[in-house]
Amino acid sequence: MKKPAVLAAPFAAVLAATLPATSAIADDVVTAIAVSGEATMSATPDLAHIDAGVASDAKSAKEASDANNAAMGKILLALKGAGIPEKDYQTSRLSLQPQYGQNKSTGASPVVGFRASNRVTVKIRDVTKVASVIDTLVSAGANDIGNISFEVTQASKLLDDARERAVADARRKAEIYAKATGVTLGAPLSVSEGGAPVPLFKTLRAGAPMAAPAAVAPGEETLSVTVNVSWAIKQGQ
Repeated sequence: MKKPAVLAAPFAAVLAATLPATSAIADDVVTAIAVSGEATMSATPDLAHIDAGVASDAKSAKEASDANNAAMGKILLALKGAGIPEKDYQTSRLSLQPQYGQNKSTGASPVVGFRASNRVTVKIRDVTKVASVIDTLVSAGANDIGNISFEVTQASKLLDDARERAVADARRKAEIYAKATGVTLGAPLSVSEGGAPVPLFKTLRAGAPMAAPAAVAPGEETLSVTVNVSWAIKQGQ
C-alpha cells in the first residue's frame, strides 16, 4: 500500500507542488515547503551626484554658443577651485536650439533667437560638502540645478549580510509551517532572490537658483533583500 502524501491544504500558499516519484522510491511522495525570507538594513550614503548647467540666449547660434562656452568654462574652473577632481565632473548634455516667436498677423513662427545649454554631472565623495558645492555652482553662474542623488557605494557588501539574514528568516518561517503540519525540514532544494533590492540612491529635485547654500540632508538609505527558499520535507519522527 502506498504511503499517504502529507496533507497541507491549509498551507497551499507555502507548500510547493508534489514532485514526481522516481522508480527507486515509487511508494514515496516528496513534498516541499517554499517560503520567502526578508531582511532590511540602513546605511548612510557616502556619495552624492549633482546635475547642474547653464543656458544662454542670443540672437544668433554662434553668439549663444560662445556665451554658453564661456559661462560653462567659469563653472568648471570654480569646481576645480573648490577641490573637485577633474575625474569627478563630466559633461552630460549639450544643446543648441532655435527659439521661435509668433507673428500675430500672419500666424507664422519665425526664429527670433537661439538658446545654448550645457550640463555637467558632479560626483561629491564627501556628502557633507553637497551644500557648499551647490553654492559654488550657483556663484559661478549655473542657472539650472537639476537632480541631486545620494548613493551607498558599498551596497553590495551590506546586501550580502542582508542575504544571510533573509535566508535565516526564511528558515524560521519554514520551521513554523513544518511543525504545524507534522513534518521535518530536510535539505534546501532551491534558493532564489525574489525581485530586485530596493533602489540604493535617492534623487531630489532642486528648485530655482539659490543665493546661499541649500540645506541638504542625505539621511539614511534602507537596503532590502527578499529570498525564496524551498526545503524538502519528511514526515516527523
